[in-house]
Amino acid sequence: MNQHQDDDPLDAAPTIVIVGGVAGGASAATRARRMNEKAEIILFEKDEYVSFANCGLPYYIGGEITDRNKLLVASADMLRHRFHLDVRTRQEVLAIDREQRFVTVKRLDSGETYTQTYDRLILSPGASPFVPPIDGAPAPNVLTLRNIPDTDAIKAQVDRDGTESAVVVGAGFIGLEMVEQLVHRGVKTTLVELQPQVLPLLDAEMAQPLAEELRRHGVAMHLGTGIERIVTSANGRAESVELADGTSLAADLVILGIGVRPNTKLAVEAGLEIGRSGGIATNDFMQTSDPSIYAVGDVAEYPYGPTAGRQRIALAGPANRSGRLAGEHAATGRSAKMASVMGTSVVRVFGITAAMTGLTMSLAGRLKQSARAVTIIAGHHAGYYPGAEALTLKLVYEPETGRVLGAQAVGGAGVDKRIDVIATAMHFGATVSDLAGLDLAYAPPYGSAKDPVHMAAFAASNDLRGIESFVEAGADLSGRQVVDVRTTMESSEAPLAGTESVNIPLDQLRERIGELDPKRPTVVSCAVGLRGHVASRILRQHGFNDVANLSGGAIQRTRAVEAQASRG
Repeated sequence: MNQHQDDDPLDAAPTIVIVGGVAGGASAATRARRMNEKAEIILFEKDEYVSFANCGLPYYIGGEITDRNKLLVASADMLRHRFHLDVRTRQEVLAIDREQRFVTVKRLDSGETYTQTYDRLILSPGASPFVPPIDGAPAPNVLTLRNIPDTDAIKAQVDRDGTESAVVVGAGFIGLEMVEQLVHRGVKTTLVELQPQVLPLLDAEMAQPLAEELRRHGVAMHLGTGIERIVTSANGRAESVELADGTSLAADLVILGIGVRPNTKLAVEAGLEIGRSGGIATNDFMQTSDPSIYAVGDVAEYPYGPTAGRQRIALAGPANRSGRLAGEHAATGRSAKMASVMGTSVVRVFGITAAMTGLTMSLAGRLKQSARAVTIIAGHHAGYYPGAEALTLKLVYEPETGRVLGAQAVGGAGVDKRIDVIATAMHFGATVSDLAGLDLAYAPPYGSAKDPVHMAAFAASNDLRGIESFVEAGADLSGRQVVDVRTTMESSEAPLAGTESVNIPLDQLRERIGELDPKRPTVVSCAVGLRGHVASRILRQHGFNDVANLSGGAIQRTRAVEAQASRG
């Protein structure tokens, strides 16, 4: 798409119309005002609340956030008085006339329609929760979570006497957060997910610790099956959920967290270009195929860093940043370009945190992107300092160049820190060698001299330099000579999952090397991969030409085998 910087000169006092508030629209409106005091800025929001903290909604329902007013980032009155914005709530934009540059607006309280002209139009209509067309979905206790009224409705149901059981459909971010908060409220909660794993954005073995944490907190899970219908009682309320596999689940409350669909209707009817990912196509200044119209937030496509393509990514951070840039460009005709988005995200599930940025191996496969990965398991700070928690980090990189394509981490403390470091490095096009050389802060309570980021980068660099080879944790190891270099006690207490192996403890490997066939393809494994690295170096230098280290060791192998089993 063509870039437009000053191609269509603005009046000193342009009329800027913004459709939708929250992250993208409200950011656009306030930035536009800060950059142009003379502009007429009109913000239409079809709901009552213009700007609220949608990421905080589950935590208000669960009681971690106790003051509802804390969720309201900026009221309509504040925007009117502080920023001199013309904020029109409960008004919905129905159509765009691009030729005459006006929008048709409906006042929802009266049903009256009218038109409003614009010089620049910013679309921030967001996305809507997907509700499947099934029996029982309209029941009053079948709810989605997207805005303040949704939050109030769910909280009222949870607060209601007799709400003892809930079914959450969808194990993405919202679904997992709602499960956690419902359990905190004492509601017996069941999780249903069509995919055979929780948090399907992650590679399967990386999601296993989340499933284990859910089970530890009494959450029943039905994975790999969808919802067939919702059974309602004589008074029209949902009382059970029937799944595609025939299971029936009792429910006083049903929450649908199946995903969202971008609200592109306005754009489609106006003839704006829609991109391959289903969002409104934009250029680097968030302009659409019509340079006088911008699109931001969940409805828009962004430049996607790992592939250099365009992608719709429904996250609050990119929505805020894109709104800010579009607001400035609409108000002045100039702005910085929208930076590449990596899809960096994080979620807490009880005592476990999972985070990711960029490509997973599964997504790389779907996109036909050349990629390899290594997995390390290490403490989030120095092991000799009390309280170290295990952190699993999977680093994805391009084998031809070493460019970092993505990362996933799961564990206790320190997960967000490592993913943010890697996302920052990816922003600047870093390679695994660059990661290996990062100068990171170290003191025993905070990290290690060799940080988990370094450890993953060291392993990837060894792979690229031919010093070491890796095999994915869930790989088929049949036909290979598998050597478990853990101690005899470790190996007997927790045998290597899904394969036959010979146990030769690392410290005995040189003396017992004659028990192995140097001509056979060989895989070495320990608990997490560190001793496996040493073993692979020993074998390579003793005539074993085809040696690979099992990435993530026995711990990650168990997770991968369990994930494969859940897929049938």
